[in-house]
Amino acid sequence: MSVTFTIRIPHKLAMKMKKYKEINWSEVVRRSIEEYIRKLEETRTVADANELLDELKSLGISPEELEPLNYDEEMKHYKELGEREWKRLFMIQAK
Repeated sequence: MSVTFTIRIPHKLAMKMKKYKEINWSEVVRRSIEEYIRKLEETRTVADANELLDELKSLGISPEELEPLNYDEEMKHYKELGEREWKRLFMIQAK
């Protein structure tokens, strides 16, 4: 479902637009808005990532500690986490 969105433009701009009747100006505006929002969202993602890094730094975690490990080390940690979670769930069920 669409929503109608009305904008005001200067008369001179409207006259220039009339010269190009083959152009769907609604589509131009729609695409411009979509592109602007996409850029805003990308900027927000970068800001969120920077805020997260700042928060981790404030907790004493250095960026070097965030580097990926090699496959074997990652699998070792993954298995350890799985075992810890299994024990946690087992303890919850035993209560």
